[in-house]
Amino acid sequence: MIEAKDFVETARELGFVRYAGVPCSFLTPFINYVINDDSLEYISSPNEGDALATASGSVIGGERSIVMMQNSGLGNAVSPITSLSYVFKIPLLILLTHRGQPGVKDEPQHELMGEITKDMLDIMKIPYEVFPNEKEAIAPALKRAEVHMLKEQRPYAFIMSKGTVAPQKLDEQRLDNVTKRKNEIHLLFSGKTTSLDRNTVLRRIIKNSSKDKTVLIATTGYTGRELFSIEDRDNHIYMVGSMGCASSFALGLALARPDLKIIVIDGDGAGLMRMGNFSTIGTYAGNNFIHILLDNEVHDSTGAQATVSKNIDFSMIAKACGYNIIFSGNKIDLIDKLFSVNENEGPIFGHLKICSGTIKNLPRPSIKPDQVLRRMMQHINTNF
Repeated sequence: MIEAKDFVETARELGFVRYAGVPCSFLTPFINYVINDDSLEYISSPNEGDALATASGSVIGGERSIVMMQNSGLGNAVSPITSLSYVFKIPLLILLTHRGQPGVKDEPQHELMGEITKDMLDIMKIPYEVFPNEKEAIAPALKRAEVHMLKEQRPYAFIMSKGTVAPQKLDEQRLDNVTKRKNEIHLLFSGKTTSLDRNTVLRRIIKNSSKDKTVLIATTGYTGRELFSIEDRDNHIYMVGSMGCASSFALGLALARPDLKIIVIDGDGAGLMRMGNFSTIGTYAGNNFIHILLDNEVHDSTGAQATVSKNIDFSMIAKACGYNIIFSGNKIDLIDKLFSVNENEGPIFGHLKICSGTIKNLPRPSIKPDQVLRRMMQHINTNF
């Protein structure tokens, strides 16, 4: 058995300073230790997929990160593992508990996942080893992980058995000191319907965003493709999968790089898919975060099937989740308003109603996802 300090401090020496995850009783000592240390940060994510996306964003911002999750939550992380960290080649460390481990008594809901955990990692091409249970074994294990991540630029996992880490007391709940937000909602509607199209909105966003001081992250589907078609800039990231994770990915980057303005361009379908991350953004995001949700009430790129957004008030959700300033409307002026807010007033949310459809002969990005990411990292001067 080891102490939480043994692992966390050894990991710190290698640059691991940010943790994101969903609690498991096996992980409690680590989580408590990180929360107790003001020089480290733990992001309490609503699900394991968003935790992995947030950690990925931190990594590309120059902060090595660790994702902590129970193996039952591995299913929640399959999409960002296979279509974010794998496709974009993002190295991060995964601490995965082994509930339902064969031969160890556990609750019935863990039985099947306990049997297939290692198989799932194999299928997703994530190398792994058993989490070290002796202090002397920690540094060599972390070094093996580091060598793989830097060489392959992909994740590495430790599988933790029950009783590996000694208990660690939680000194206090740090979230008690979260800054109170204004939660102001500003409405900019003109009539009941809109003829505003996505292309016009994206052009206005580009016009308002300085290439040197901002990063634009566009959700998967038509949004990223249209952004690319308008102008392919070094500060753009086009999400090609991991639907719904653009905002959690952007959050990690924003936390790692408070000197940059991080703008995430979301969609109603994607926002609904991982709505829990609204609360994480409202809690942790700082003044450099702008979240724009383009709402056309359909899954546009798959045939315009209706979403349920017509019955949803995204501005009230953003208010309830702790965003500071919220704009909602169907006028292009809303974009200008978002960028005119005082720089100390974030995080900011903009909900803009647009019509469905896209431009003719819409291209796909001609540059590979990992090349898009490396180009952006070079632009903001970060590396792994």
